[in-house]
Amino acid sequence: MNKLNNISVVGAQWGDEGKGKITDLLSHQTQVVVRYQGGNNAGHTIEFEGKKFALHLMPSGIFSGTCDVVIAQGVVINPKILIKEINMLKENNISVNRLKISDRANIIFPYHEEMDGLIEDYKIDKVGTTKKGIGPCYSDKMNRTGIRFCEFCDEELLKSKLIANVAIKNEIFTNANGQYKKFDADALYEEYSIYAKELKQYMCDTSLFLDQAIQDNKRILFEGAQGVMLDIEHGTYPYVTSSSPSSSSIPINCGIAPMYINNNLGIVKAYTSRVGEGPFPTILNDEIGAKIREVGHEYGTTTGRERAVGWLDLVQLRYAIRVSGITSIALMLLDVLSGLKEIKVCTSYLLDGVEINTIPALEKDYSRCIPVYKTLEGFNEDITKITEYDNLPKAAKDYIKFIEEATKIDVAIVSVGPDRSATIVRREI
Repeated sequence: MNKLNNISVVGAQWGDEGKGKITDLLSHQTQVVVRYQGGNNAGHTIEFEGKKFALHLMPSGIFSGTCDVVIAQGVVINPKILIKEINMLKENNISVNRLKISDRANIIFPYHEEMDGLIEDYKIDKVGTTKKGIGPCYSDKMNRTGIRFCEFCDEELLKSKLIANVAIKNEIFTNANGQYKKFDADALYEEYSIYAKELKQYMCDTSLFLDQAIQDNKRILFEGAQGVMLDIEHGTYPYVTSSSPSSSSIPINCGIAPMYINNNLGIVKAYTSRVGEGPFPTILNDEIGAKIREVGHEYGTTTGRERAVGWLDLVQLRYAIRVSGITSIALMLLDVLSGLKEIKVCTSYLLDGVEINTIPALEKDYSRCIPVYKTLEGFNEDITKITEYDNLPKAAKDYIKFIEEATKIDVAIVSVGPDRSATIVRREI
């Protein structure tokens, strides 16, 4: 058994790094693609053959047409969104017959979305939630009141659990100044039992399925949402998501043994971006930042929100490599930097005049960190049609070399444009 068959695709920054493109690219050499955490608060944009698709729950490997795609138990599922994606794919003649949904994944209901808004409204420090109900659904999971997919597909259990959950949520909404929507359990049951019947055909013990795939020596790709810096355990808390995008979470989110995860591809933008609130040491609030945002189309796939952009942050990247066990890098959107006379890279921070090389636990300390920059030569050439690494401008190759030397990690893939074909593979993953 070749354990290196199992590859994780991990966002190594604050999300939106281009994981979908790389998952789509690698899925053509893969037998199984697994989405292992998060919900429809994240989005992956896939472009090929002049078409663009935005996915929020469906694993990006669905476009290969040859591999099984799995939504694992670490994902929280909005059934309305998933059905909408399934229908969109069918309309584009893309088969979903090989979709498998974990019988243990938790289901998002409208009261989770309402609770998301209520909690955010009552916070003194807003975290910039998408209000998709992700956090409250994970909270119900931890409180042992969640509704799992196997229960969702059981009419009797679905009804009884909805009655109990709606009673609790309505009590909270009523006491919150009466400004929040209250729900009718019977109406929710009537609507959501229809969704359950439609999705039941995809239900699977995905832990068992994945274990068998591993024993059969199949090539498996694990696809995360968001990025390490939004990890509930390792990110810039409290400005984080409600799950763990790091590769170390894959075994528990998928129900497989930890020893099978040791080939971890970190997806890294050639610059840095983030959406939502929270500290961002290398942020560019100037013309360069505006240019990068427009050229890179830095607007959220799910929300459309404008992303903050900044220079590449090697302190942050080395941190992500350490906590997520990243073994190689896919450098994305290198083409966006074309036309800049110089490119800056953050190599360390100053905190109260002291140089540091890691991320402080306290958000207020991280917010005070001042980046220390190394300035590199920029490049002007259009690189979007380049297919061989040696043909890249010298300054672009020097930039990549600097990243490799600073992180001690190989840049195995370089993306020079949004399309699947605009990718330079330096080393097979």
